[in-house]
Amino acid sequence: MTERRPQGPLPGLLVGLTVVSGLVDAFSLLSLGRVFVSNMTGNVVFLGFAIAGTGGVSIEASLLALVAFVLGARVGGRWAADRTLHRGRLLAIATGVQAGLVIVAAIVVSVVGIPNLATQLALLGLLGLAMGGQNGVVRRLGVPGLPTTVLTRTITGLVVDAGHAPLPARPLLSVLALLCGAIVGAALLRWLALPAPLWLAALLLVGYGIGAGVAAARPRSDDWR
Repeated sequence: MTERRPQGPLPGLLVGLTVVSGLVDAFSLLSLGRVFVSNMTGNVVFLGFAIAGTGGVSIEASLLALVAFVLGARVGGRWAADRTLHRGRLLAIATGVQAGLVIVAAIVVSVVGIPNLATQLALLGLLGLAMGGQNGVVRRLGVPGLPTTVLTRTITGLVVDAGHAPLPARPLLSVLALLCGAIVGAALLRWLALPAPLWLAALLLVGYGIGAGVAAARPRSDDWR
């Protein structure tokens, strides 16, 4: 069964990716016009507002973020499904690609800022692809209790099961990680600089990728292959 499958360091790495989700969504929501690039549940709701012409939400921005996310999830998920690599190496490669996309977005913001709609849409496309790819690969890794993005079902499970069993660590950590990422991302935007959440997210992704690759190369890594 999936629950009993050895996971090695993957749960810790996915908690880290959940922090990245919070950082990137804080940037996109607060800087790119009320658009999520990771939380597609919220983004679909915002798209509905945009179609109705209320809430000051851009149809183009919401739709592009959704399309980019779907494309990233499709490519990432299919790529992961077609590989027989160790899951650690799979995650290392995926986070490397994701880091590259986030770094490009961070460079754009650092150099030119967000001067117009075209730049906004380009950033949404890059970040939507990055976060969609993350979700597609994470789904293929098969680590239960750590979706790294939307936590509605996770929170529901914690509430429903409360009092009947000990609170499971992974879902609780997942909620806290997303919250921490959002707090840090918003604080960096407020007190430091516009691209700061993206640079931190990229730095974390590089670290997670290196960590996953090193862990996969260890002699006993076949236990959680």
